[in-house]
Amino acid sequence: MELLASQINGYMDHASWIRKMFEEGIKMKKQFGEDAVCDFSLGNPDLPPPPAIAEGLAELAEHADEPFFMGYMPNFGYPDVRQALAEQVSREQGMSVAGENLVITCGAAGALNAFFRAVLDPGDEVITPAPYFVEYGFYCENHQATLKPVPSKPLTFELDLEGIRAALTDHTRVVLINSPNNPTGAVYSREELEGLAAILEEHNKGRKRPVFILADEPYRFLSFDGAEVPSLLDIYPYSVVCSSFSKNLSMAGERVGYACVNPVMPNWDAMVAAIVMTNRILGFVNAPALAQKLLRKALGSGVDKSIYEERRAAMAEVLDNAGYKYTMPRGAFYFFPEAPGGDDVKFCSVLQEQRILAVPGTGFGYPGYFRLSFCVPEVIIRRARNGFAKAMENMKQ
Repeated sequence: MELLASQINGYMDHASWIRKMFEEGIKMKKQFGEDAVCDFSLGNPDLPPPPAIAEGLAELAEHADEPFFMGYMPNFGYPDVRQALAEQVSREQGMSVAGENLVITCGAAGALNAFFRAVLDPGDEVITPAPYFVEYGFYCENHQATLKPVPSKPLTFELDLEGIRAALTDHTRVVLINSPNNPTGAVYSREELEGLAAILEEHNKGRKRPVFILADEPYRFLSFDGAEVPSLLDIYPYSVVCSSFSKNLSMAGERVGYACVNPVMPNWDAMVAAIVMTNRILGFVNAPALAQKLLRKALGSGVDKSIYEERRAAMAEVLDNAGYKYTMPRGAFYFFPEAPGGDDVKFCSVLQEQRILAVPGTGFGYPGYFRLSFCVPEVIIRRARNGFAKAMENMKQ
């Protein structure tokens, strides 16, 4: 007898490459020992939270015996947290955002799903540049919509604006972008985003329903070499920003994020009200109470970015030494080099022979490349130097 829905059976039969490599890493570490395996498969931030988190925990513990300390709240989140977050988002986005424009959610994933539930009808399409975070497809299918990837430009991973224009149909409802990008580290320029906005404004003419731009921004804080992460809010009125504090505050397990509706969007208040409702009916109800209280204490602080900068430089040195071809990431904590020989799945197997774990680009909808996460100690990056070199040599034989 079949226990599971056919769709979920299909998902489980085709588990993500990230998960596959994670499980392979567990096996290899058991076989060879933790120190013998260089695991670059997961984007799991390893830096400790900033001191404000520990200070906040100690302070909150003093109030834990108060009534409703972790009780129900408005579905949009605690009002004081919402207001403080609005001030932070205003600084980041470079324009005034009110607390009423925000819904505090269960991470960025909760925000994405709540927004999709609010705007997607069955049969709608969501365009996203490839490569892309694999969960996007699942999120769209949660709401009977279809993810429609459009390949970015090879190696540089700039937006293919003409490709996006060609992909637009009457069923297009959302263009989903992620900048700084996972898995490439690309940061889309203001010129690219203005070009995208112009295409969508033209496409919106005569439509009853606008095409939204949904910006997934958990890596906004992590850009390098002075790269600007432009705000969409002053570029395109039908834009919504989603983000979380998994990376900048190392609070991945606390599941707290937000959806920010552009304050210049026509009828923005109806959109906020819809996300508040979908946040509830999807079963999230509200973001965890303790996570919100901690966020209130930690806003404005962050992990030590210089550590990521040093790791990025170390990874570039290792890849350069071995002769890999890549574009230096301008943000996030990933490299996305070309796979020698062109077969990314095969090459990741070659890396495994050197006890190095990477994720094939196939898992991100972009074959021929592979992803390396540098949210690991620098000693592991440098330990992999010889293994990367030997894997390259093996591909040349």
